Amino acid sequence: MKLLTRYVVLRLGKASLLALMALVSLYGFFDLLGEAGNIGKGTYTTATAFQYVLLQMPARAYLLMPLAVLTGALFAFGRLAADCEWAVVKTSGVDTWGIVRMVLVFGGAFAVATALLGEWAAPEMSRRADALKAAAKSGQVLAAQDGIWIKENGSMVYVASVLPDNGLTGVKIWRYGDDFRLQEAISAPRARVGEGQWLLFDSRSSRITPERVETVVQPQRVWASGVGRALLATLQVKPEQMSWTALGRYIRHLEHNRQQTQMYRVAWWNKLVYPAAVVVMALLALAFTPVSGRHANMGLKLFGGVCLGLLFYFSGRLFGFTSRLYGVPAWVAALLPTAAFAVWALVLIRRQERR
Repeated sequence: MKLLTRYVVLRLGKASLLALMALVSLYGFFDLLGEAGNIGKGTYTTATAFQYVLLQMPARAYLLMPLAVLTGALFAFGRLAADCEWAVVKTSGVDTWGIVRMVLVFGGAFAVATALLGEWAAPEMSRRADALKAAAKSGQVLAAQDGIWIKENGSMVYVASVLPDNGLTGVKIWRYGDDFRLQEAISAPRARVGEGQWLLFDSRSSRITPERVETVVQPQRVWASGVGRALLATLQVKPEQMSWTALGRYIRHLEHNRQQTQMYRVAWWNKLVYPAAVVVMALLALAFTPVSGRHANMGLKLFGGVCLGLLFYFSGRLFGFTSRLYGVPAWVAALLPTAAFAVWALVLIRRQERR
């Protein structure tokens, strides 16, 4: 990497990281205010609320990354222009498309970070946050590293994950008597939650008697449970919180059971396209950067950047709802806002070059 490219990328990167920290902190403050009403329910304390908000921060960072890149890049470009460094770059033999390549290096690095956040850190931390909150409020649920534990009268239940359609995966149940001796162990790859009962599919149970252990396999089995949809709704993995690979697996599961998949297809395509939006925001910041900073109003530019970021976010949401309402292909709903903003940025950069 050339020295000039490294310098510009580092300036843009530092400003964007600071913008991200500020936005995530602001978002976290409002999240904490929103949790104030839950403090005192069960064992949900102020410390639990702080922990919940901290666990949600990777998901907030993933959501705010394009806006942070746009705002940070606008600020960094503005400072470069105000210090006349941008004019020096322009007059040192670097043409507009050379600068675009620098911006693509910067945007590509943040796009990779966004993809990693969306695929691993954000879904896992959000799941733990929801499980922690449900455990503290109800007293029945305990969050584990790879699932949740539920304590009921006479049984202990383990669930690997709670799906958006009230489905459960990786269910294991241990039933014991008044003397706390194990009476039955049940496992089921999947289950569905009803009111006052769970429907276990392909269950395998081992009933323990003084004489022997009896194994029973059932295609369907009803299990009475006091943990219903209301409690498990707080633990559901929402489409926006699922990783790209998990969404793909879940879509195939829905197709196998002949269920609607449009909402999850839109989320899958959004996950795929979202890192590219970071690069587009970096290009938009370049498009709104003047060569000289003498007449640039930094406050106005930052306000405009926030408005652009919000416009991009709400346009994506609008196209997502349109796809579900009118049957627009999911890839069109996901690609169109990003492609439109990318074309807009390139047109503005081209006009800037002609000046």
